[in-house]
Amino acid sequence: TSSVVDFEDILNNGFSDANTAIRGGVRARWERKQHESNSNADGSSDENRKPPSSMSDRFIPNRAAMDMEKSSHAILSSSSYDGESSVGDRTDGEASEDEDTINSVASDMSEYKTSVLGIDDARSRILSFADKAPAPKGDTVNNLQVLYSASTTSRKNKSSTKLVSRHIPSAPTRILDAPDLLDDYYLNLLSWSDTNVLAVALSQTVYLWNAESGAIEELCNVESEGPDAHISSVSWVQEGGGHLAVGTSEGKTMLWDVRAQKQLRKMDGHSDRVGALSWNRHVLSSGSRDNLIINHDVRIAEHKVATLANHTQEVCGLAWSPDGMTLASGANDNKLCLWDAAASSSSRPRYELTEHQAAVKALAWSPHERNLLATGGGTADRCIKFWNTQSGSMLQSVDTGSQVCALQWNPYEKEILSSHGFAKNQLCLWKYPTMAKVKELEGHTARVLHMAVSPDGSQVVSAAADETLRFWDVFAPPSKSHAGKRGADLSGGAKSKKLSRTMHIR
Repeated sequence: TSSVVDFEDILNNGFSDANTAIRGGVRARWERKQHESNSNADGSSDENRKPPSSMSDRFIPNRAAMDMEKSSHAILSSSSYDGESSVGDRTDGEASEDEDTINSVASDMSEYKTSVLGIDDARSRILSFADKAPAPKGDTVNNLQVLYSASTTSRKNKSSTKLVSRHIPSAPTRILDAPDLLDDYYLNLLSWSDTNVLAVALSQTVYLWNAESGAIEELCNVESEGPDAHISSVSWVQEGGGHLAVGTSEGKTMLWDVRAQKQLRKMDGHSDRVGALSWNRHVLSSGSRDNLIINHDVRIAEHKVATLANHTQEVCGLAWSPDGMTLASGANDNKLCLWDAAASSSSRPRYELTEHQAAVKALAWSPHERNLLATGGGTADRCIKFWNTQSGSMLQSVDTGSQVCALQWNPYEKEILSSHGFAKNQLCLWKYPTMAKVKELEGHTARVLHMAVSPDGSQVVSAAADETLRFWDVFAPPSKSHAGKRGADLSGGAKSKKLSRTMHIR
């Protein structure tokens, strides 16, 4: 029994003394607290109490982000310099020489570390937690981030208005009254000739407004065809500006000589209203609510050279490419079709594109890149899409947030202007291909159904269901001076200080 007791005493006293001897340096926090409480309980005075060590435990969440070798090197270097810099027993001259020597060695060592080891003492952070916090789950919503990022978003929107160097006025330069302008998305009632004459269809009548003189005249009307008859489309011939094509609700396509104020011919072929027209030199293409597209050669008596049947609902958009090789057609069946110029009545479209989710009315060929076509969708789609018509591939799609009624390219820069419906009824200028919004032009109180560009490409006219025409100085040549802009002004006459004037077109 005595041997067992002696063995337990050896275990308790021997190992406790060994542990006490081995454990040196800094104790754990709970041990220091226990030691302090025991000292207080023993009645030890504060004077005999040793001050706590300057070192203490630290909670380090990730040691992998620390460079332990670098920290060890820095500590050893500091210790060696401290030992060598003990100059208490030396004269002032010897101390200063030693200090210079230490500083020189330290400088050489710093250069060595920077050049060889890649350690920059000035920038080095030994205890640097470089690892980022784990990313939140996908369904996590940070309400504070949403709240405090609102100002950042607004600043970004403001900065986007500085994408162009020219000044774009926010107000229209002129406003014309257009009573009885039909509020119908599927019609095309506005066209601007290269002789600077604007044609606009108001219910049963076509009016011509001379942008240089401001003169207004009536070209034709369809009152004789019945009280419900109306003009459904107008389009100027591309060159010369002397002839105007007019589509009617009765399915007729008329060709007028504007200078002689004379109707040259009336072409049939459709059984319902003609809502879209587009010229390709002497060929006039017409699209109708009977789902057909007819190519008319206006030079010959038998004018119908091709009937293109692929759409299943009303054709509301037609546009020939600048090179005259491709006809783009959009309809209420949400389809975009691309036709070859040599297409016959038995031909199928080169491409039938079905990415839009609503009627495709707005069509615009780029004047800067061949085979680049922009299209706009209706209320259920709200997108502007860009296409490579050579390959039939969609290049880009942008959700505008509202119905896209019309599109016009800037002839001088890679910008595109779009007109919209509810809720803002605005015009938007976009930078292509980034599609950053450059400018919003507001003023119309109903959807902006039609747009046309002036012959010099500097001015755009918009026609809306609020029965007004508004003229905007949105496009301009990059090098155009202020004086040149005034000289080329198409409005005719002096403008008011408000740059806004209302006139009656009839």
